[in-house]
Amino acid sequence: MLRVGVIDSGPGPKDRLSDARAFMADGSAVAARPDRLGHGTAVAAMIRRACPGAAIIHAQVFDDRPVTSAFRVAAALRWFAAMGDARPEVICMSLGLAADRTPLRLACEALVTSGAVLVAAYPARGAPCYPAAYPGVIAATGDARCGWRDLSQLGPALFGAWCNSPEHAPPGMGGASLGAARVAGHLAAIMAETGRLDGAKATAALAARAIHRGPEQRRNHG
Repeated sequence: MLRVGVIDSGPGPKDRLSDARAFMADGSAVAARPDRLGHGTAVAAMIRRACPGAAIIHAQVFDDRPVTSAFRVAAALRWFAAMGDARPEVICMSLGLAADRTPLRLACEALVTSGAVLVAAYPARGAPCYPAAYPGVIAATGDARCGWRDLSQLGPALFGAWCNSPEHAPPGMGGASLGAARVAGHLAAIMAETGRLDGAKATAALAARAIHRGPEQRRNHG
């Protein structure tokens, strides 16, 4: 069964708590609690819609607010890395941190070097964010041009996808975080057919499916 790791706000009603772990600010790992933000639940739902057979493994790094730290995300990445052959084929981080932090950078480097596929949110505007800006990490954002099945290539390892934008759905949760979930879903569906890909081959597979090249023309939605 194809596995997708989701580093976010934790498991929702369709997930087994026993398969999830929570990573705390003091470095400890404890049993996860049900998702209190709804974001991890939405991310998992998008991935399951794209790849219904995927097993979602949650690493909880948010509590009651959408605020976390590089230390917590790095601990979650190390947990996935320690799974060895059972490591998720795709790891989705629908989040972005403003500063480059050594623990996060090293955790990403170790996984990328081992062939892991990491997807992280990268807002369409503003300064670079992490871990999406690290080499080998697939950066993802929302693209209003993209329907559910579409992809855009905005840079060598930057892709846009459906993200619940106003063009395609009612107002609600959206943006780069759901764009990252959708890109992770694309990759899960691809790997369900082809088998595990490393980061370079995963990037090439997304590029081959992109129907838009270059940035979208931004429109004001009021």
